Amino acid sequence: MNESPARVGLFVDGPNVFREEFDVDLDDIREAAAAEGRLAVKRLYLDEGAPPELVRAAEARGFEVTVTSGDVDVKLAVDATEFVVAGGLETLVVVSRDTDFKPAIEVANRHGLRTVAVAPGEHGRSDALSNAAHGRLTLDSAE
Repeated sequence: MNESPARVGLFVDGPNVFREEFDVDLDDIREAAAAEGRLAVKRLYLDEGAPPELVRAAEARGFEVTVTSGDVDVKLAVDATEFVVAGGLETLVVVSRDTDFKPAIEVANRHGLRTVAVAPGEHGRSDALSNAAHGRLTLDSAE
């Protein structure tokens, strides 16, 4: 019997999560995902307007930061789906309040992965994303 922790892919939608109305901390995100298993991938997606301090803080916490000039959602969804079909993960964790990631969650479900949707706050939760995933978590209620 394999007792090693599940390999978890953590994909964070920075522009939707790091907003003034949410008090989200990178450490809280990492800890929430680590509760699912061993973090094999930790990616934070940001747009060109992201403050350099956020990039440095994320990198200091072990995140791979992807800054894109295009749509962050498309890059995150494609990357997450690529990891799912490559077969290196057992759990996919998506941190966002955006319904756009529902198809990526559904692909992961069809490939037999456990899926978790993490919302930055109660009023930032996507019901469609949460309902598509096996597990759901709201950061401000994770205390």
